[in-house]
Amino acid sequence: MDTAILPSTLLLTLLLSVGLFFFIRAATKDRTTTAQLVSEQDEAALMPQIKEYFRARAYQVAAINRDKNQVVFEGFVQPSLFLAVFLTLLASVGMVCLALVLSLLFPQFGTLFLWLVILSPLSGLFYWKKAGRVEQVLFKIETTNQGEPNFPSKITIVAHRDELIELQKTLQLESAE
Repeated sequence: MDTAILPSTLLLTLLLSVGLFFFIRAATKDRTTTAQLVSEQDEAALMPQIKEYFRARAYQVAAINRDKNQVVFEGFVQPSLFLAVFLTLLASVGMVCLALVLSLLFPQFGTLFLWLVILSPLSGLFYWKKAGRVEQVLFKIETTNQGEPNFPSKITIVAHRDELIELQKTLQLESAE
């Protein structure tokens, strides 16, 4: 094989390995966002639905601030078994590619580089340890005009973005923005 091909292939493989490393690390990143939602229901009708929604999703009321009309829900977010297996599979494919390029570049070590593949389950373990965590949802309902029927309630919620999307879809809330 041409001598310029192997080093350039190694460089590209190392760049792909760096990308894979950051992809695995990003799988555990906190994606908490703030959203402003609007509901046609008043606070008295909306609050029980929200409490039931979060109770069904294994959240519990952690704190209530009556002055700010704010409720804090807390719950443990389970890591995804599929994603842990998928990340382990990606890491093993990446390690096999790196080992193949290294064994071609340094043939005197032969298949010794294939032992790098045994490190791939560490990526799934890393994800599993970091993704399983207790998350909080801060929830605040503001009634714009109390006493007027059919006046929308404004909801400010701070939660994981996937939780916000699911809440909005389940309770048919509109975005205030």
